[in-house]
Amino acid sequence: MVGWLNDEEQTTWQAYILLRQRMDAAITAGLAADGLSMPDYELLVSLSAAPDGCLRAKELAAQVCWEKSRLSKHLARMASRGLVERRPVADDARGVLVRLTPQGRALLERAAPHHVALVREMFIDDITDEEARALRTLSVRVAGRSQRHRPGPGTEFADPAGDAEAV
Repeated sequence: MVGWLNDEEQTTWQAYILLRQRMDAAITAGLAADGLSMPDYELLVSLSAAPDGCLRAKELAAQVCWEKSRLSKHLARMASRGLVERRPVADDARGVLVRLTPQGRALLERAAPHHVALVREMFIDDITDEEARALRTLSVRVAGRSQRHRPGPGTEFADPAGDAEAV
């Protein structure tokens, strides 16, 4: 039998949903002003953090928790805009390397300050250090538990201390 949410639990869950929806809408609008979608930004950030701005498509999919087909279609759109390039992996006929192009890096560098300012204004500046620590701890714990319900790559999450937690 399902243990239904009590009134307080339901209110907490609904508050989280509203937070996520409103933040996503605001961030989507902010990135659109710079010519990016939220998925574009997620992929560009992951690539920009990788050595030489390059990752295997499989690794990139794991980082952003996307299915192979979604990633492939989105990368094709980004490649047509000159933001990324895709190449076969030299020693793996099925593997694909995804590289951030100079144009993709320039667009990310132009959008990032606006994005960070929006995140700071809407979220970071309104929480105390104690709330931030609690949110990081909760986020890592829930993300780890959530991964158990989605098998596949991408099973590590950074904890608030910066260590990876394998789940």
